[in-house]
Amino acid sequence: MRPPTHPPAGIAGVASRRPGVAAALRSIGPGAVVVAAFIGPGTVTTATLAGARFGYTLLWALTFALVATLVLQEMTARLGVVTGAGLGEAIRVRFGGRGSRFVAVALVLSAIAFGNAAYETGNLLGAAMGASVIAGGTTRTWALLSGGAAFFLLWTGRYRVVELVLMGMVALMSVVFLATAMVLAPPAAELLRALTVPRLPAGEGVLVAVGLIGTTVVPYNLFLHAAAVAERWNGAEHLPAARLDLTVSIALGVVASCAIVVTAAPLQGGEVASAADMAVQLEPLLGEWARVFFAAGLLAAGLTSAITAPLAAAYATAGVLGWPRDLRDRRLRAVWMAVLGAGLVFSAIGVRPVPAIVFAQVANGVLLPAVAVFLLVAANDRARMGAQANGPVLNALGVLVVLVTVVLGGLAVGRALGVV
Repeated sequence: MRPPTHPPAGIAGVASRRPGVAAALRSIGPGAVVVAAFIGPGTVTTATLAGARFGYTLLWALTFALVATLVLQEMTARLGVVTGAGLGEAIRVRFGGRGSRFVAVALVLSAIAFGNAAYETGNLLGAAMGASVIAGGTTRTWALLSGGAAFFLLWTGRYRVVELVLMGMVALMSVVFLATAMVLAPPAAELLRALTVPRLPAGEGVLVAVGLIGTTVVPYNLFLHAAAVAERWNGAEHLPAARLDLTVSIALGVVASCAIVVTAAPLQGGEVASAADMAVQLEPLLGEWARVFFAAGLLAAGLTSAITAPLAAAYATAGVLGWPRDLRDRRLRAVWMAVLGAGLVFSAIGVRPVPAIVFAQVANGVLLPAVAVFLLVAANDRARMGAQANGPVLNALGVLVVLVTVVLGGLAVGRALGVV
């Protein structure tokens, strides 16, 4: 891990120069990793249910999720590019006292490492459902094969290879979901209204809207993104490329989520309980290609999350414990293998680790606002960030997003405990 770098006095002028669009697009990668992480089976299922139950009504929640994600991920990207450190390292450095550091490390490890192990089962089963719709066979078999593919990719220890594979799958998901939505030719005026005018249907509309936001703004992406940009760029002169990368990637990811909602809308009132159900029910509406196409998107979503969840756990753990950020390090391998192994075991025996998932939801509900607050503090640290520290506008947006994460975190905790 390289030492932190401080921008020289004239760096603001250097950073303000925009790189050529073609050169910047060639460097896209860390932002695609973030998209690969948040568009998983949970996001696809939530977006499917939002469309199947409420039509276009909740699209505005994804508009807000886009803004919130861009604000938080821009801060993490800036932290990684300018200081050369991930968010885990920043937390370890910031909390110097033994007691405060222990609490911070325990919270991160419980929510990210343990939590991702609990969620990994859903990632593998999501990929398996997509594969079984396309090719038949049992979800248990496909889950094991998906886990094997994730293991092989992570075992290479080559971050750039992992990144390229994830970029390819993000491209596949985007094409699949956008193509199925465009064939339906949704009315532009109605879409624009749904994207910009907040409306909350009665009943479970609030929870579904929160779910759309919560599956997009996720705490482990803040750790993953900072580490990913630090792997790619060094110095504030690369900030324009990093910002273009995250803006294009995240916008494309949210558009894909919107496309899932739009695709599910014609099924409103039908029996749709999962994304796999939607893939099957699209066949009489659009033809057999739609079933296969959408199932391929679900397969890609499951695979990307099955890869990024262990990866994020490894990077977050390495950061808070001070380990080298090297995927070939035996300690990082032990972390991601434990996360992936837990998912494989629960998938093989056909049991979802419900208590572990409940615990992970509670821990993530606490971690999301806590990390958002710390990220805001870190982005204002002029000793480390220099001229690239937050300005008034970014601070105002950051405070707004932090307040929303507090609400989201509270709802996540309440929902996990059965209070909400």
